[in-house]
Amino acid sequence: MKMSVNIAGVELKNPVVTGSGTFGFGEEYGEFYDLSELGGIGIKGLTLKKRDGNPPPRIAETPLGILNSVGLQNPGVDYYLEHDLPKLRQHDVKIIANIAGNTVEEYCEMAEKVSAGCDLIELNISCPNVKEGGVAFGTSCNMVEHITREVKKHAAVPLVVKLSPNVTDIAEIARAAEAAGADALSLINTLLGMRIDIKTRRPVLHNNVGGMSGPAVKPVAVRMVWQVANAVKVPVIGMGGIQTAEDAIEFLLAGATAVSVGTANFRDPYAALKVVRGIEAYMRENGIEDVAELTGGVRPY
Repeated sequence: MKMSVNIAGVELKNPVVTGSGTFGFGEEYGEFYDLSELGGIGIKGLTLKKRDGNPPPRIAETPLGILNSVGLQNPGVDYYLEHDLPKLRQHDVKIIANIAGNTVEEYCEMAEKVSAGCDLIELNISCPNVKEGGVAFGTSCNMVEHITREVKKHAAVPLVVKLSPNVTDIAEIARAAEAAGADALSLINTLLGMRIDIKTRRPVLHNNVGGMSGPAVKPVAVRMVWQVANAVKVPVIGMGGIQTAEDAIEFLLAGATAVSVGTANFRDPYAALKVVRGIEAYMRENGIEDVAELTGGVRPY
């Protein structure tokens, strides 16, 4: 039974990776199980310089999910490469470095720095472009194409562009990223949401709004993965509300080559490992020899 999948020339031993921002820098989850059992680890988003993130409160529960406006708190890329990456490299698992910035130049410098220590780069284009008045890079085809093309020049490993769902036409955005040289796409990033405390009449989050993730977003995510997988030829990593192997298999059938387990890690540190084992069990029960047989296997009416 073959569980390995190929993402732009990088072979993952199975199709399950962890979502950036939900698995820390990876090492802490190693206290629960052998991280080498995963296909890949998406590390917490990195920026060029250290960031303290947004002031609290910056996490809020919602029905079937959470809102977060952590604000990319991280120690900075240089600190990570020197202190944290060597620990993670002791495990036999592919590492996906998620990079963020406020200018194209920052992204390009980040891509050069992380290329030496990771297997894939995930380009977070949900960040605000300060030179364009704070509009997120990922909300227009022109910006997506521009930043992807520029960062690709500085990436020595395959570039995965992480798409925002906060757009009118996700397939159009995906095609723009592919045309600019993206080696793979990952989606969806969080949906923009808000909660209000009716006693104080103030937003629950200090930042007013935040990214919504968790089971509630899964139908939207499956739909977008299906649309994108039918619009591009590059591999797709599907994510958004995956808690179980059944959830993951839906994404594979929709067209994903691999899947990412995110928010579920907060509730159950074994969530990603359970998804791996659940996919294996499904394959045995259904006589599937190669997990790639599932990708794009949906049969629309």
